[in-house]
Parts: sequence; structure tokens; C-alpha cells
Amino acid sequence: MKKKVCKKCKMFVEGDECPNCKTSQFSTNWQGRLSILDANKSEIAKKIGITVKGEYAIKAR
Repeated sequence: MKKKVCKKCKMFVEGDECPNCKTSQFSTNWQGRLSILDANKSEIAKKIGITVKGEYAIKAR
């Protein structure tokens, strides 16, 4: 089974609602994976606007 990605914030989601932005629009068409362990210390998270730790897709359609 392919993982679902939130179309708005690109966070990987398992349920029916994104825990980060509370939307229910998902895609299974994504590319690349990014794991953020500490959003406050991560330079990459700051550059792309991630404020919550988790696993994110780099590109979601």
C-alpha cells in the first residue's frame, strides 16, 4: 500500500485527517522523503517552513 501525503503541508499521513494542518486532501503521487527530527534546530526545516517534526515528501502532486 502506498503512503498518503497531505497535499497542503506534504506530511505523511496514516489516518483520515492530517495531524499538522487538519485537512483531508491527500495524494499517493509523491517524490522524495525528508525526516525532520527537531524542527527548531533544523536549517532545512526553517528554509522550507516546517515547524512540526515528522516525515515529509519533497514533492507531492
